[in-house]
Amino acid sequence: MALHRDIFWVGRQWAVTGAGIQAVDQRLRGVLDIEIARLWDDDLVQSRRAKPGVNAVDFDKALTVARERFPQTPDPIVAQLEALGVVEAPVARPVPRAMQLRVEGRLARFLPQWRVRR
Repeated sequence: MALHRDIFWVGRQWAVTGAGIQAVDQRLRGVLDIEIARLWDDDLVQSRRAKPGVNAVDFDKALTVARERFPQTPDPIVAQLEALGVVEAPVARPVPRAMQLRVEGRLARFLPQWRVRR
């Protein structure tokens, strides 16, 4: 992916742009880029830093500049609930159940067919 048009800092290997942190080398096609929303995800940052060929000093400088440029903003709904004292712990999202297909031992031609109606 090409560099975003808004460039705030350029290092040897990394650039801080309006899209987040992007690799200057365009042959990578955006594989190592980090979006603004994921700048504060430490697991993602550590996985990008651990990739072979990454200049760690340049990456750390880009991360510092990007985090100063784009500060972490909490979710507004959770912030309001915490201010009211309603929520003290992080909100847990329910895990959707996996879809189960039960067609074992049946011939496919005898199963009911489904179609998308327009």
